[in-house]
Amino acid sequence: MLKFYRTNLLEKLEEALRAVIPIILIVLFLCFTIAPISPGLLMVFLIGAVLLIVGMMFFTLGADLAMTPIGERVGTAMTQSRKLAVIIPLAFLLGVIITVSEPDLQVLAQQVPSVPNLTLIVTVACGVGVFLVIAVLRMLFGIALPWLLVFFYLIVFALAYFVPESFLAVAFDAGGVTTGPMTVPFIMAMGVGISAIRSDRHAADDSFGLVALCSIGPVMAVLILGLLFEPQGAYGLTGLVEAEDSVELGWMFLREFPEYMKEIAGALLPIIAFFGVFQVASLRIGKKGLLRIIVGLVYTYVGLVLFLTGVNVGFMPVGTQLGRTIASLPYRWVIVPIGMVIGYFIVMAEPAVHVLTQQVEEITSGAVSAKAMGYSLSFGVALSLGLAMIRVLTGISILWFLIPGYAIAITLSFFVPKIFTAIAFDSGGVASGPMTATFLLPFAIGACDAVGGNVVTDAFGIVAMVAMTPLITLQVLGVLTKLLPNRRTRKMPEQAVWEAHGDYEIIEW
Repeated sequence: MLKFYRTNLLEKLEEALRAVIPIILIVLFLCFTIAPISPGLLMVFLIGAVLLIVGMMFFTLGADLAMTPIGERVGTAMTQSRKLAVIIPLAFLLGVIITVSEPDLQVLAQQVPSVPNLTLIVTVACGVGVFLVIAVLRMLFGIALPWLLVFFYLIVFALAYFVPESFLAVAFDAGGVTTGPMTVPFIMAMGVGISAIRSDRHAADDSFGLVALCSIGPVMAVLILGLLFEPQGAYGLTGLVEAEDSVELGWMFLREFPEYMKEIAGALLPIIAFFGVFQVASLRIGKKGLLRIIVGLVYTYVGLVLFLTGVNVGFMPVGTQLGRTIASLPYRWVIVPIGMVIGYFIVMAEPAVHVLTQQVEEITSGAVSAKAMGYSLSFGVALSLGLAMIRVLTGISILWFLIPGYAIAITLSFFVPKIFTAIAFDSGGVASGPMTATFLLPFAIGACDAVGGNVVTDAFGIVAMVAMTPLITLQVLGVLTKLLPNRRTRKMPEQAVWEAHGDYEIIEW
């Protein structure tokens, strides 16, 4: 047993190193060339990077051992009765619980000046709860995802026309941050569990799409809040706090550990309680399986505490300073390609991305490889960061990017294999996780402050941009499966021997 955990931890450590080292190298290159920072701030970043790597290692193993099996079993148990009077309130309650638990939402709420933290969190949680109910009902009744996306995004952009500009970017950002490291493993596994009670050929395809719909709920809820709520205050960029010596540097991290230990404990406890009720009522998992889940929950807890301490204390101030320094250069346009390079690599450091890519590869029996998904996500996020930096420099409204982007994504959904649409819209929420909220958003805020822009309208929205472009790039990957011959069989997809669920071929890059 110990050998099993040790082997898996080493595998996860290797994954974390591959994901994070490119970001460290990019930041170091910038710091030693065009964007100098103080030695103290650089040390904060490096310590934060170590915590991030170790945290990712524990979290990803914990998600495999605990969050995924819990989600699958709860999803199956919740829907086996097929009683809507049971399914609907439970799905709503679960959506609210896991959203309030989401660390990314806490990070965003602390940075939004116009809405009280609690108001924003409760609004977003209710939005996720409602749309989790819709997502579960879609799976049970086999409703096509593209038509639902068309319907709800039409409502979203109609609301956006009437909402004050200060709410627009925050609303679309809320849709991205709610699908983070706490939510994604549980919701995606829950989708697999729900689909298990269906026996039709499209059940596996429909196991994806829950994250996609749950990302719409917060956007719509915050837009409605914008129609009813009077914005308060203005954004003020706080100064950077630097350590004067090594002792103070250590205390910068040690002071935050108790806070994140309490925060993550509060986040996990409702999920554990929810699982405990199901375990007593219907699951009755054996001792060996239960012990494995308990160990996984401990790994998840330790991993998230280390990860969030590292990114909040170590990455957020460096992101702000780098953005401010680069945007202050005479050739400030260079922030666009720099942002694209950072975006290309940073998405693979998102904890939930590993959960998504591995689960997609497993559910599709390797027909959609984790490697192909990784490249598609990286290209998508690189594009989104380039567009976001253009917004920061020019002040162009986010709607000029979001409306055409979602129009292209939804149009593609009618022409690609069903599973690619669900995976693509799931990946949009997954890509915009804690690394986006704690490094890329401060990077954009620092740059916006340097160019004298409006932080609320021009810098906020970067999470929404990161959530949008993977919808297009992953569906383009789906188009390629129809157009390109299978390299193993040299046949077109419709002639190939399917290894999984039928409407796509294996693509390995």
